[in-house]
Amino acid sequence: MLKRAPRLAVLFALLLLVPGLAFAQPKEKVTISALPFISTSPIFIAKERGYFDAEGIDLDIKIFNAAQAVAVAVASGDADFGITAFTGGFFNLAGKGALKVIAAQSREEPGYNFVAYVASKKAYDAGFRSPKDFAGKSVAITTVGSSFHYNLGMLADKYHFKLDSVQMKPVQSIPNMMAALSGGQVDATILPANNALKLEADGSGKIIGWVHEHTLWQLGALFASSKIVKEKRPLVARFVRAYQKGLADYAAAFLAKDSQGNRMIGEKALALMPALEKWVKPKPSLDTVKIAANYMDPQGRLLVKNIYDQVAWGQAQGLVDKSVKAEDFIDLSFVKGHLDVPKKK
Repeated sequence: MLKRAPRLAVLFALLLLVPGLAFAQPKEKVTISALPFISTSPIFIAKERGYFDAEGIDLDIKIFNAAQAVAVAVASGDADFGITAFTGGFFNLAGKGALKVIAAQSREEPGYNFVAYVASKKAYDAGFRSPKDFAGKSVAITTVGSSFHYNLGMLADKYHFKLDSVQMKPVQSIPNMMAALSGGQVDATILPANNALKLEADGSGKIIGWVHEHTLWQLGALFASSKIVKEKRPLVARFVRAYQKGLADYAAAFLAKDSQGNRMIGEKALALMPALEKWVKPKPSLDTVKIAANYMDPQGRLLVKNIYDQVAWGQAQGLVDKSVKAEDFIDLSFVKGHLDVPKKK
């Protein structure tokens, strides 16, 4: 009997090595806050294709309607991760030590429609045809310090008009921005492509330009609570791996172009549409995605210096606390090869 014990131990150890025979490790429950946009697609794709499951992560996606709410959810502990555009509020929360940027989300890249400038039909008919002409116009945005606010700031800097000549009306959410334009309460708004195309299709708005045609920048990021980055780095690394698989699938399906610069939308895109149709609002069609699938670095690499520039702009506008330093809240260790990284002084 005693001789059989070592044999049984060896047999049990071998069984553990056989897939399906060992007891499965319980998945770690993780929550991410996000917006229901095409720009969140890599997360949606990774979830629907089981990439998070494969990393031992049981992912719950909490949907919000404004970028600031996404950041607040992570800072308050209601979510472990977040993915959205940068805002002044985001930078202030990150500056207080609540958030860590760990990978890239969207960026404005030449030739890829993402965020549109949309004029109301009335303003368009009255001659408002170019983003150069925002001075004197009323514009619906989500919040002061939002990415939409920054878009207007970049335009003002480039085309030499005063930002305070634009009447910005904060209405808290994307649906409210759309309603403000449709209801004739504002001359214009700035919207993700899927939303902008919907307004144009129903006749209440007219796209007068795309952000990538005028100003290029790192729009958003994947980020995490500082607590989880400090205490559960292996979990964060697994999360980023799953996200990168979603990014790679997204890029292969929607970002490839032919020699004429036209998107090559084929079987790979068709295979991903169910994931987008499940999560993205308004529900996208393949034609919409062909026009509006925004650029995201396939590896999740950040344009790092641009984030430094955004912080500096927010500080100059009085939107970001002077104590905030981008280098303190960006963790470059989870993704290799980030772009335009400032040299340490």
